[in-house]
Amino acid sequence: MIRDYEEFKKFVFQQTSIDLNAYKERQMKRRIDTLIQRNKYDGYDSYSKALVTDKEMLDQFVNYLTINVSEFYRNPALWKTLEDVILPDLIDKFGQNLKIWSAACSTGDEPYSLAMVMAKKVPLSKVKIYATDIDDQVLEKAKDGVYGANSLKGLPDEYIKKHFEKMGDRFYKISDEIKRCVEFKKANLLKDSYPSGCHLIVCRNVMIYFTEEAKLDIYKKFNRSLVNDGCLFVGNTEQIINHRDLGYEYDKMFFYRKVKGI
Repeated sequence: MIRDYEEFKKFVFQQTSIDLNAYKERQMKRRIDTLIQRNKYDGYDSYSKALVTDKEMLDQFVNYLTINVSEFYRNPALWKTLEDVILPDLIDKFGQNLKIWSAACSTGDEPYSLAMVMAKKVPLSKVKIYATDIDDQVLEKAKDGVYGANSLKGLPDEYIKKHFEKMGDRFYKISDEIKRCVEFKKANLLKDSYPSGCHLIVCRNVMIYFTEEAKLDIYKKFNRSLVNDGCLFVGNTEQIINHRDLGYEYDKMFFYRKVKGI
């Protein structure tokens, strides 16, 4: 019998390997309570039993839990800084074969944006983006590469014209050439191993949901994943106040360079 939220957190970890202790509790508990009511269950016990027997409901729960909100070229001014300043510097320092990781990539909008921007700088054959997320459903959507017009609202027309095929009035499909540049894989930032030797890590609009302790741990692991002078690109609400203590130096707004290993 699951009597309260503490016991429900243990159940979720057993079923999904998602550690709810790493998320801001009041915010996450409110989301879960809302989902339970929406599905017309009377509490954690009855809902948890349904999650065990109904895979579709479990998938819905994980998808809701992982808060997948994404769009192409989100915050265009920051992407322009990446395109005009950060990437040219990384290519100058490390060459054209940059190792780029899109962490918590959601439905693929971010890694595909990275691939399109990189394709302006180097031959497509050299563009390799490693993209991970905890949610199987969004990874499948990312691999399909079909998006509604709203997802592309911030993307410059040059990219839409060059890399998308319009499907009817409301949908766009990304080109196979760009799709081949991105490798998608399921991974949990809180417990799985991180890739090494990264020149650029992009993790945006995810850390706001984690506790301070979890954020600290993730930023340290990102530091270990980056090469010296590699860059971490974060969301526009995720300024790293204690970046020096974590081995980073401030570069441009929301871009941080690794200056020492920790």
